[in-house]
Amino acid sequence: MSVLPNELFAHHERTFDQFRFVYPVLSRRSGGISIGVNLNPDKVCNFDCIYCQVDRTRQSETTFVEMPALLAELDAMLGLAASGKIFEMEKFAAVPEPLRRLNDIAFSGDGEPTTYRNFDEIIAACKELKQRHRLANVKMVLITNASMFHRPHVQRGLEILDRNQGEIWAKLEAGTEDYYKLVERTPISFHQILDNITAAARIRPLVIQALFMRIAGEPPSAAEQAAFCDRLNEISAVGGRLKLVQVYTVARRPAESFVTALTNAEVDALVDLVRERTGLAAAGYYGHSESTGELATDGTRIKHG
Repeated sequence: MSVLPNELFAHHERTFDQFRFVYPVLSRRSGGISIGVNLNPDKVCNFDCIYCQVDRTRQSETTFVEMPALLAELDAMLGLAASGKIFEMEKFAAVPEPLRRLNDIAFSGDGEPTTYRNFDEIIAACKELKQRHRLANVKMVLITNASMFHRPHVQRGLEILDRNQGEIWAKLEAGTEDYYKLVERTPISFHQILDNITAAARIRPLVIQALFMRIAGEPPSAAEQAAFCDRLNEISAVGGRLKLVQVYTVARRPAESFVTALTNAEVDALVDLVRERTGLAAAGYYGHSESTGELATDGTRIKHG
């Protein structure tokens, strides 16, 4: 198995030189450079996931989004990435040729991006910048827990994404209410998340992002994994379109020390289960190579049902 140095993927800092809102990362799920847009610089989130990899022990210097500054940073970063000059910088100089591509602008960061009160406005402004740089084929990816999909300004933002090479990656990481509460630690009900994902998927195809892990040494039970597949089938049964299920595990230090990565074999088995029980396309993303402690170049495993 060929491997890439772990540090290529392991550091997703929310700053790049002096930037406060925009940050480039080499993304294992994107297969290239993803330009992150942080709409939660205050590190406030409506979920408190046990595997969260945002360092909330340190207070952020920036506590609210300054839209002009964010757009100026994104403008500069798009220029660096589109020209290839980003790979002349030390942080990305070792990126191999197949990954030297700009895949997307990703709205994620240090919290849930759809909680930003001007969500639709920032999506529209970023769309204009993408067009100005003639990056029609670059995706706009929303990485979200789906908790705010029912709000009108969020729905307007999703509609803008739909018209501009948008892709929505919605978090669904449980099959039962009890497991959901254990992992996500939020007052928002599991039922609301399922309803929001289902409603959104009936309008446009969604990608499901499902991070599973070992909790106190134990992987999710067989019953929990089967229930997860049942929830996917229920979404599909009422007309929800799910174009891909991303099954992945922790690759960086999580919030809780009792959380550790699934083995490669456990990721593979869950990918197979999703494919067999739902007929959906599934992709597995490993944590670390078990023999070397590094991330594998073939850590993405796509299977079509």
